[in-house]
Amino acid sequence: MTFILGLTGGIGSGKSAATQWFETQGIQVVDADIVAREVVAGGQPALQQIQQTFGDWVLLANGELDRRALREHIFKEPAARQQLEQITHPAIRASIIQQLQAATSPYAILVSPLLFETGQHELTSHTLLIDANEELQIQRAAQRDDQQTEQIKQIIAAQMPRLQKQRMANDIVLNDGPLEQLYAQLSSLHLQYLARSETA
Repeated sequence: MTFILGLTGGIGSGKSAATQWFETQGIQVVDADIVAREVVAGGQPALQQIQQTFGDWVLLANGELDRRALREHIFKEPAARQQLEQITHPAIRASIIQQLQAATSPYAILVSPLLFETGQHELTSHTLLIDANEELQIQRAAQRDDQQTEQIKQIIAAQMPRLQKQRMANDIVLNDGPLEQLYAQLSSLHLQYLARSETA
């Protein structure tokens, strides 16, 4: 059994910066967001199921998924979100497991913004939360994505509350300073994970 670290954090917490740091240490990363896009790519069974369930309007002229139209539809129809998740979640989970098992680095990382919400933490040996206060999250996300503060607040409100994530995580890195401070914290955890991967 390979040691698998589940890495998560809210919008603007520094999850991406942490993930990139681990990659520079030669640790293989499986990104749940990328997998979620891959399973609904053209020609994938999940895309065909989505088309059969919702109709041809979910496809663009080139046969790719019309994400915007589908997003608007599930926003208006809560039952449609469940239907969509019943199609995509098993496909995402199967692909994540396959990619984690194929990893050849000392340990592997599953990075997912919804690690706890979707039960993906069950696929991991240990979890790490990259944490930041809400003010910082809003400030960083606004700078990075050019999003409106209200939109960012809505995203934060839709995610699992910070305190709940803190209770569920095995390790917490508070990312409220410069990147060097983040990297120093990750560096000591990385050594622990390497040691644990040897006994896993």
